[in-house]
Amino acid sequence: MREETAVGIGAPPAISLKHVSKTFGGVHALDDVSFEIAQGEVHCLAGENGCGKSTLIKIITGVYQPDAGLVAEYFGESVASMTPNDARRRGIAVIWQDLALFPEMTVAENIAFETLVGGRPRLFSFGKIRAIAQKALASLEVEIDLEERLGRLPIAQRQIVAIARALVSDARLIFMDEPTASLTQSETNALLAVVRRLSARGVSVVFVSHRLAEVLDIATRVTVLRDGKLVGVYPTEGMTQSRLTELMTGTRFDTAVAARDTANNAPVLEVRGLTRRGEFSDIGFVLREGEVLGLTGLIGAGRTELGHTLFGMTRPDAGTIALDGRVLHLKSNRDAVEAGIAYVSEDRLALGLVQPQSIADNLVLPVLGKISNRAGLISRAARDDLVRHWLTELAIKIGHPSDPVATLSGGNQQRVVLAKWLATEPKVLILDSPTVGVDVGARAGIFRIVRKLAESGLAILMISDEVPEVYFNADRILHMAAGRIVGEYDPRKFELPDLEAAVYG
Repeated sequence: MREETAVGIGAPPAISLKHVSKTFGGVHALDDVSFEIAQGEVHCLAGENGCGKSTLIKIITGVYQPDAGLVAEYFGESVASMTPNDARRRGIAVIWQDLALFPEMTVAENIAFETLVGGRPRLFSFGKIRAIAQKALASLEVEIDLEERLGRLPIAQRQIVAIARALVSDARLIFMDEPTASLTQSETNALLAVVRRLSARGVSVVFVSHRLAEVLDIATRVTVLRDGKLVGVYPTEGMTQSRLTELMTGTRFDTAVAARDTANNAPVLEVRGLTRRGEFSDIGFVLREGEVLGLTGLIGAGRTELGHTLFGMTRPDAGTIALDGRVLHLKSNRDAVEAGIAYVSEDRLALGLVQPQSIADNLVLPVLGKISNRAGLISRAARDDLVRHWLTELAIKIGHPSDPVATLSGGNQQRVVLAKWLATEPKVLILDSPTVGVDVGARAGIFRIVRKLAESGLAILMISDEVPEVYFNADRILHMAAGRIVGEYDPRKFELPDLEAAVYG
């Protein structure tokens, strides 16, 4: 039963959309979704990765055109179609996670950017630019040096600059995509205070965040999407994090940790003093046989950069990487694969799979040498046996192995990526954000595979910025911040809020 509430805050909707659908290649990214936000409301758009949040935002802002049937009103006016320019003229702005600012320009220039482009040619006035920027920052009750180059500012102040730029464009509705992902708790509190001031001025804010505690703190209502469908619209008053998680995932949240004691297992990967200037410094840890070692931290902490170096994609400036007691000198990812290290990238579309190629061809790509005869020709029988084995082993749902891998769901694509690297028979498996873009029903299945692999003796380094993901699925957790390992945690001895406070604080 869908639980919905009326807007109920005394103002007509800023926007109201009904029957929002969007299909990509036969796949329903959105299926008959409704969305409404009142003027001056702070509203949360919640759901797991791949649920359709970004697609909905892009339809509202005219980046994507919806399927037929949409009924839309923007600030009381019926709208038949929308383009990005139309959306901007109507006062709709999006602050994406990458902010889309200009690091070499000053704060003032970034804020006043919309006044510098388009329209008729006119004289450039530094004084006018400063006045525009100063007024926007004053309206947010914050102070930032207008002459400072944006690239020198911390991420929290860049967020404020992005909001100020939206206000210069007379934004009446602002979408904020994961605005606190890289912020400490004190910085988050300051940003939430700015959001509340926007709301008090009548500006509507749609807040997208994985941090459920702040969602419940800042928003009046939350719209929950799951697998492209509307689950419901709920008041945040009385809502709990566990209930919201259940609504997002469709399953009850398992609060049991999977951690085991692996302290006596044999060391497999030993990292000592690993440093790469500008990315990470003095990294040291031991990964043991059969262990799932979690590595978490804010975006920009250096987690993925460390993974790239461990896989030979980049070279360190100092330190050592040893596998089974032997120091490695990795000059390429080929060296890493030959040594026994496999890496599942966070970007499977660009780095993990060749989308137009078949499922079978993707799966055998790293092991062509193993399935070739002395003449260098691929053995069809060996290829088919290998593909059949891994499709069965990881329960990958497909039509036929010759189908393009692009035809599979996100969860099954991720299993193909796992299969392709497991076929190399690695000693160490690095999983970088293994569930990005994977629908919620497939996440649990992937973690069951990870646990089964660990129980078979494989050493696994699991990198993720989603703290609950590592807390409930890792045996031990390392916290990385500003390029360094700053903490180590045993999930059996710490509660999830304690770890979240350490990472986000």
